Amino acid sequence: MPQRKTQDLGLRSIAGLGLVLYVAFIVVPVFMSLRSSFTDQNPLRSDSAFIGLANYREMWQDEELSASVLYTLALAFGVTVAANVLGIAFALLLNGTGRSYRALRTIAFLPQVISGIIVGFVWKTILTHDGLLNDVLVSAGVVSAPIDWLGTPGMARVSVGVVVAWVLSGFTTVVYLAALQHIPRELYDSGAIDGAGPVQRFRLITWPMVAPATTISVTISLITVLKLYDIIAVLTSGGPAYATQSTAQYIVKLAFTTDRFGYASAVAMFLLLASAVIALSVTSALRRREIDL
Repeated sequence: MPQRKTQDLGLRSIAGLGLVLYVAFIVVPVFMSLRSSFTDQNPLRSDSAFIGLANYREMWQDEELSASVLYTLALAFGVTVAANVLGIAFALLLNGTGRSYRALRTIAFLPQVISGIIVGFVWKTILTHDGLLNDVLVSAGVVSAPIDWLGTPGMARVSVGVVVAWVLSGFTTVVYLAALQHIPRELYDSGAIDGAGPVQRFRLITWPMVAPATTISVTISLITVLKLYDIIAVLTSGGPAYATQSTAQYIVKLAFTTDRFGYASAVAMFLLLASAVIALSVTSALRRREIDL
């Protein structure tokens, strides 16, 4: 009994420390940002005035904000779909035993553990006009001239999407792989005996059984992209012509380039609320899908 009490006390202490850190570094900053969103706070001035909902009204007329929100939503949707398709495909390929499979699973997860800043620098080097990708494509005769991957709005958007999807595929692969390894082998054997082919076994067995993993993977992917900053900041700096400027980048620009802390806080509150609504809506829809399956 004394040992159990000691363990309980230790767990309570850890939980209490976690709660204190959460309040100090998450809850308090959010409320400070909320308070700032109702002011005209500027770091170049010693005081700030309460302006009510003026910052929020300005958001409706901010065309640059609208463009960044539309781009962020499009990027989040495209990357989430691509990353989850890649994740389940890689998971199916790596769902085996042996040292080689373990090594390949480690390699597949590497994109997720690399810093976003490093990912941005590496891919920027690869995608430049005289970078590795163009050298390979021109040498192989796939293209006759180097492609400007980051210099035009359309190609820059595609390039950013590919890089972010590549990074997230490490996470989605691990999530789906964990789900696949908990599916009883007997289900596949029964399906094979009943004459079900690979596609039918995937549709009738694998896809329903990985539904909880899909909920987790899709939700985390969406949240990650909606608040994305670091990879885009290094890869394109939001260009060209703000074509790849995410909402998070716009918030940083407002706060540290134009010194409009109050308005930046209002946009941050909008992004927080929008992300929460989208994440909860998608999670609810996917939860209902789990029940239906």
